[in-house]
Amino acid sequence: MKIIYRSIIKELTLTFIITLAFLNLILMMERLLRLTRFLSGVGASIIDMAELILYLQPQLLLLTIPMALLLSILLVYGRLNLDNELVILKTSGMDFYSISKPVFVLGTICFLLNMIVSLYIGPRSSTWLRNEITSVITTRLPSAIEEGTFNTLFKDIVIMIREKPSQDTFRGFFMYDGRNKNEPKVLVAKEGKMYRSEGSGANFFLKDGYIHIAKGENTTELIFEKYNMILELESDLPSKKIPELTPFELVKEIRKKTKRTSSLQLELDRRLSLPLLCIILVFLGPPLSLMAGKSGRLGGLAIGLGVFTLYYVLLIYGENLVRAGKISHYIGAWTSTLILVLLGLFLFRNARNS
Repeated sequence: MKIIYRSIIKELTLTFIITLAFLNLILMMERLLRLTRFLSGVGASIIDMAELILYLQPQLLLLTIPMALLLSILLVYGRLNLDNELVILKTSGMDFYSISKPVFVLGTICFLLNMIVSLYIGPRSSTWLRNEITSVITTRLPSAIEEGTFNTLFKDIVIMIREKPSQDTFRGFFMYDGRNKNEPKVLVAKEGKMYRSEGSGANFFLKDGYIHIAKGENTTELIFEKYNMILELESDLPSKKIPELTPFELVKEIRKKTKRTSSLQLELDRRLSLPLLCIILVFLGPPLSLMAGKSGRLGGLAIGLGVFTLYYVLLIYGENLVRAGKISHYIGAWTSTLILVLLGLFLFRNARNS
């Protein structure tokens, strides 16, 4: 028995790790592309991007661990079913519960891991990610604007600097400001200095210039000796948000009964329900692998993706109803989980009695 269990656990673990890495890569690409487009404009290095990728992982693991668990169960037990190894194990006297014991081991490990990610690592990684992005911006922003080139780092703004005697000083400043489509502006200055401001912006201190403002057929020209201007970067820079709050902070904020109470309650429910999903899938996975029949890995993959698609559709729909004030957060956050619980217990019982 120990040899059989070790063999199945080894195959489950290897499949789980490969599937987890693949799912994380897929889900990470969209967010990473957005950050790359933004941070490349301020000269972020490969090391900076590697740190950001690391800080993104805990946020993804909360979703991908249950998905990887179910897919690994379906792939491994689907392969056992396709090769008739499950039939051999049953013939040798093992019941369905005994055959599923390796799944219980892996499911328990995934549950504990996801609880750590959900309650401890996840909130901290969100804070680390925000701090790292802020650090990259504030450190590298002055060097991102090069002399003699048109710079579009700021949304709807084009900047060109003729000469940079040093990293933070310049001569011959030109800027086109199209943020207000009805009143485009052209700003020209003889010289100036750029330095970092709070957050994700840049402070330009300009000398001896003018601002040309066009409005319809009318134009206005303002001449200045000194002009201080702050420009904010267009970014996906995370602010202090709900995912950064620890469970105790969430409970404390919920008790305040503010406008975002429903969002706080949903966040707390999600942090508890997603790790619990790993335990539910322990009962759901093995019976579903039998339902795949002789289709093997492809059938298991299709069933797994179908189950998670249905689960997340119900979860998102329920959360939207909660935010709209239609239903309680308990119903919106836990209905999809309860459906999987009932389905898993029903299918596991039928498979065990068959």
